[in-house]
Amino acid sequence: MTLPHAAPPSRLRPESIAVMAFSAGAAVANIYYVQPLLDVLRQSFPESPHLVALLPTANQIGFGLGLFFLVPLGDGLDRRRLIFGQLLFLALALTAAALAPSAAFLFAALVAIGIGASVAQQIVPFAAELAPPERRGATVGTVMSGLLLGILLGRVASGAIAALWGWRAVFAMGLGLDALMALALALALPAPLPKPPLSYARLLVSLLALYAELRPLRRAALAQAGLFGAFSAFWATLALRLAAPPFHLGPAAAGLFGLVGAAGALAAPLAGRSADRRGPRAVIRLGIALTGFSWLVFALAPTLGAFVLGVILLDLGVQMALIAHQSVIYALRPEARSRINTVFVTTMFAGGALGSAAAGLLWQEGGYGAVALLGLAFALFSMMVHLWPERLLRGGEDDAKADRA
Repeated sequence: MTLPHAAPPSRLRPESIAVMAFSAGAAVANIYYVQPLLDVLRQSFPESPHLVALLPTANQIGFGLGLFFLVPLGDGLDRRRLIFGQLLFLALALTAAALAPSAAFLFAALVAIGIGASVAQQIVPFAAELAPPERRGATVGTVMSGLLLGILLGRVASGAIAALWGWRAVFAMGLGLDALMALALALALPAPLPKPPLSYARLLVSLLALYAELRPLRRAALAQAGLFGAFSAFWATLALRLAAPPFHLGPAAAGLFGLVGAAGALAAPLAGRSADRRGPRAVIRLGIALTGFSWLVFALAPTLGAFVLGVILLDLGVQMALIAHQSVIYALRPEARSRINTVFVTTMFAGGALGSAAAGLLWQEGGYGAVALLGLAFALFSMMVHLWPERLLRGGEDDAKADRA
């Protein structure tokens, strides 16, 4: 059965896009709430200092589990029901976190929160499914801007609320946002497009088949993994760099740099519109070039102003390429967008984990100069991945489709 590539424009109203952007951001913010709370949580659970230190990892474990085991279901089930089911699960997990009597209980609750928060990656391909082809990039860019602002503002809101009312109030706030998301999405989301039923086992097995069959998906996933590695290398060592000479700044200053990252989030819709008008390849190349140039700024101009400029360039470059890559992959197999999104995001996060780990080790061995070389190497890797198939592997059906996307 042949399915339509997208819904007609009337199916996705501007207010629906706004609600999806808000919901994606509010959902993903849940996995960042705990990061500013670690010192307070150490005081609440003094008997478990090592487990408290691992609490941010619990969120990431849960998010990875949800990404791999739940997000692919969007290709075989009614996506609206799946979204509301995950929101209900997220509400229960947030309630458990707010009432947690021990660090171990909180760890388990945070794993569950991560699983529920992966609903954000149900919303993004749903927006791509409902958008008309000529507006897909701009629509995905708008939803992604909401998601990226959620990553940014989740930490800020968590720290502020914990300072006023304690850490349990943070998860109570998340519960309120979850209820607001459910209500707004119930009013705003149109019915999903029809899709053939697929078994759960077939959906999971097909992830590897999609990776093997779709050359543009492999190229986009690996290139974005390199960019996310460069991105994570910066943020993993920022606090260490600011604490060292000549800055001598504390963690509060490092947190304020997160606000500078709003430039990248707010530029996401612009990148999507550029991909719609000019094609994604030019936007991807510009994004990779900006990412590499940002690391030159970090390395060659070690001043606070240069770091601000570098953060803007880094966030802008990474997000431009991300939106353009998504416009490519969502055009490949409309009936498999959730699974394609799973492959893409999982590969991207693997690159980010590698960047964080490698940057920490290089900081200890070679200082920030070694970290800067790592960031440049990641950007160079992304450019090579992006250009290699175009030069040497032309002619494939999927590459031709990506060129037209």
